[in-house]
Amino acid sequence: MASGSAQAQEANASPKNSQYCTNIADAASDARFALQKQALADMEKEIEGRIKILEAKRAEYEEWLKRRNEVLEKADETIVMIYARMRPDAAALQLMNMDEEIAAAVIAKLNPRAASAVLNEMEPARAAQLANVITDAPKREKNPVRQN
Repeated sequence: MASGSAQAQEANASPKNSQYCTNIADAASDARFALQKQALADMEKEIEGRIKILEAKRAEYEEWLKRRNEVLEKADETIVMIYARMRPDAAALQLMNMDEEIAAAVIAKLNPRAASAVLNEMEPARAAQLANVITDAPKREKNPVRQN
């Protein structure tokens, strides 16, 4: 008997369960839509932040490229040919006493063999300083935080 009454209760509960599910379907759909809308808004904010970071990096690299081109333009071809024909020790002595950017520009325009010979004749600290000006990588943060 007990199983018969349990089946009768299930039969009565089944239409009620269906009706309940039907009644809350719109509310559940609205809640799901609100959650998705919020997730999309959060993603949009994150993307906008990343775009700002990328634009700042692009501007930084454009500035770096502009400075690099200005430095390279300072070395006139005639001056470069003069230093290319000098003995490395004499060229190194003169370039050590020049303005840092001009000396770096001249060395950058020399062929690699002549440039390495001239840098080899310089004080190591000055040669490293000029090499840093030639490469002139943009200043990087020491511990950049990576954003995923």
